[in-house]
Amino acid sequence: ARSFADIGDIVGGKDLYLGYDDKEKDERKKLENNLIEIFKKIYEELLISTSGKNREIEARYNGDEANNYSKLREDLWELNRQQVWKAITREVKSGSQYFRQTCGDALNPSLTQGDCRCPKTSGGKGGKCETDQVPTYFDYVPQYL
Repeated sequence: ARSFADIGDIVGGKDLYLGYDDKEKDERKKLENNLIEIFKKIYEELLISTSGKNREIEARYNGDEANNYSKLREDLWELNRQQVWKAITREVKSGSQYFRQTCGDALNPSLTQGDCRCPKTSGGKGGKCETDQVPTYFDYVPQYL
């Protein structure tokens, strides 16, 4: 399964995973070519639908075709990442069993106390550098960036 960050990298054309064998590499290349075609159509529609602002758009994305529409891809990802996150997580509300606490102590027990990966130096609570604490019960669920 892909994570939220992986989806952002794929949309942005920055996914470095190229596969282990020729079949995977071919599939990855096919996906990238499809994305380029999709963003080419989006760019063309953008020029048509924004009458009077074509120069501004052309200036912003000048030469972007040569870079597989990387600027357009990044802009669209930034505009839509919240909606993608809601779609992936099905906009789960707090109180459900989808998200979990990552750590706990005597005063604030956690649902996953035995699985805490926080360093002992922080008293069982995550420090500033704790980036591997995904607060879900499923490893394949994306972490919001």
